This record gives sequence, structure tokens and C-alpha cells, in this order.
Amino acid sequence: MTFGTPHPLHRLMLDDVRGAQKMLAGVARTTVLEGSRHLSSLVGAPVLLKCENLQRTGSFKLRGAYVRIAGLRPEERAAGVVAASAGNHAQGVALASQLLGVRATVFMPVGAPLPKVAATREYGADVRLQGHVVDETLAAAQEYADETGAVFIHPFDHPDVIVGQGTVGLEILEQCPEVRTIVVGMGGGGLAAGVGLAVKSVRPDVRIVGVQAEGAAAYPPSLAAGHPVVVESPVTMADGIRVGRPGDVPFGLVREYVDEVRTVSEDALSSALLLCLERAKLVVEPAGASPVAALLSDPGSFRGPVVAVLSGGNVDPLLLQRILRHGMAAGGRYLSLRVRVTDRPGALATLLAVLTVADANVLDVGHVRTDPRLGLTEVDVELRLETKGPDHCREVEAALRDAGYTVLD
Repeated sequence: MTFGTPHPLHRLMLDDVRGAQKMLAGVARTTVLEGSRHLSSLVGAPVLLKCENLQRTGSFKLRGAYVRIAGLRPEERAAGVVAASAGNHAQGVALASQLLGVRATVFMPVGAPLPKVAATREYGADVRLQGHVVDETLAAAQEYADETGAVFIHPFDHPDVIVGQGTVGLEILEQCPEVRTIVVGMGGGGLAAGVGLAVKSVRPDVRIVGVQAEGAAAYPPSLAAGHPVVVESPVTMADGIRVGRPGDVPFGLVREYVDEVRTVSEDALSSALLLCLERAKLVVEPAGASPVAALLSDPGSFRGPVVAVLSGGNVDPLLLQRILRHGMAAGGRYLSLRVRVTDRPGALATLLAVLTVADANVLDVGHVRTDPRLGLTEVDVELRLETKGPDHCREVEAALRDAGYTVLD
């Protein structure tokens, strides 16, 4: 395979992925496989995490971007490259271009997380903020390519990008030869297509499971229709897989090599991210946590050993804070309730003493005195508590009732 030239799908083969692996030697890290005791106990078989969140630039995107840019002809390199991305692809293109001595211009949406913008600039790219949604940013990048002759580097819809991402699959086979199931997040489909191509060419018995967010799941209807279809206004916290239409090139490979595509809820994504942080000590973005969300949603349906690909870890700290709160709520780690007490001095202290014995951490306290349902000497105390899970929530409520309190919510 001559990288950088157009090729029909049938020419993408295992040798192409092996060639990409040689090209990436010394450029991309061979990321580790970390065992997860907690997930293994849920699934009933060994579960290992492929930590592409620890890859250079914080995601797998460097692999495909480097292979694509390295395959450009000299005159194409001289014209420079351009990309559009809200984060991971931007950083992958920026570092790949820096390593290869190619000028890179990256368009990012207005309002893109500042850490991602700063990192892309630090890798040497000329960052231009344009458009409020990715489609507008993409249009601006394509217009720039038309005007300047710069080569547009698509995040997933090109054979070179796909074989670059497929090197993740080769590493999994080398690191875990006994693997039976690989779970991978899907947006446009480049990573799943590459992993499927690489793995199925060597081990056709390995099951490949793709995972999409429920609010941005373009693959299930596309596979049912037999061609890529558009999901209007995809919505999910997992911006790395928030893609409204599968790529033409990866779609054919996904249809051939991916055994199943599942969807996961926002609650499952936030719970998965929280689990990665608490149990595995790994910072993972929502898209990267999607395979773990699938395991949590239906743990008994996976043959082990299972490898879940944590595709990236570039999450904005402010978003991480919100997601962790959401994940704790989804996991029963917060309890909001209203307790009716007698409005007298010391009543609140007595109530809080019950909660202290129950080992609940009080986050917020409010008083309601104007409800017409209240008696003359009554007040409702609104509480938001941090708990240890659903069982602990029930224990706290029982402790309040045993102490004689009326728990309203």
C-alpha cells in the first residue's frame, strides 16, 4: 500500500495496518493493558483496559493523523494541512505535523475548551476559532483548504487514518493473545473499523462490539438501511463520539468486521467515567469511557477475556466536575430529601446528629416555612446529602424514620 493515495475498500488489508505500525514505531506509544478487578467481577471474566488515554496527545488520534500526513506527497506537504476538531483530532494533527515538519492550521469551534485549544497551539498548529458548532467549523476548514490548497485531514473518513487507528487492534492481540471480545467507542467509526480490520484478519473468532451514545447513535439506523444516514442534532456529553453521520470509508469496514453496535445512556457514561477515576485511577473522557459504560449496562453479555478501549482522556476540568456530580447522582451517591421537624431551637442540630450517626455527609441545608401544608410550629428542612450508594440511601432514610421524622421526598 502506498500511503497518501486513494484506494478502494477491498485493498485495505492486514498488511496495511502492519505497515502503519512500523511507521508509528517511536512515534506513538504502545499503551498499556490494565486489568480491572471490579469490572472482571461484574462480567465474570477477565476485563482489561487498553489505555489510549495515556497515548501522546491524550488519545488514539495521533496514530491515524500521523499515518495520513506521513503519506502525503512532497508538494502536498509543502502546501500544509488543515483540520477541524473540537479537541482530540486537533491535537493529533498538530503533533503529527510538528514531528513531520508540516505546517498545520486547525479550526476549532468558538467556545472550545481552553485546555484543548492551548494544547493544540503548543504542538505548533495555527489555531483559528470559527463556528459555534462542529459543522460550521468543518465548513470553515474546507473553505480554507479550497482557497489555499492545504490538504484537509479528515478525522475518520480516509483509509490511511483507519489503518493508523487499526494499530490499536494489533497491540491488543500482542498484549492479550487470549482475548475473546473487544469493546470500542464509535463516532464516525474510524477506530472501530481499523480495530475490526486488524483483529478479524488474524482472529476472526474475536467479537468486536462498537458503542455509541444514545443521543448520537448514527450507526444502528445506518446499518439497518445499508448505507450511512444522518442523525439530526446529535446530543451527548461524549463529544469525542458525537458524530451525526458515519464516514463512507469506515462504514463498509464496520459492516464487515464489527459484530454488534450497542448504545449507552448519559447516566451510564457518567457512571463509567466515575468508575475509571475511582477504581482504575484513570482520567478518561466520556467518549473514552463508553466501552466501560456498555460493560456496566449489561455485564453478563460479554465473553471474556474482554478488552475495553479507553480511547481518550482529554476532558475539560469544568466538564469533568459536572460529569462526576452526575455520575455520583446516577450511582446513588447523592440523596435529596425533605424532612419535617418542629420549629424550635436545637431542632436542626438534633436532625443533623441523626445524619452523623448514619454516616451521611451533609452538602446543603434549606428551610421551608411558607408551605400551606405546614402546621403553625412546623418547618420542612431540605437536605442534600452525599452517601455511599443506593443501600446507604435507604439506610439513611430508615434512620430518620426510626428517629421519628417524617421523610417527605
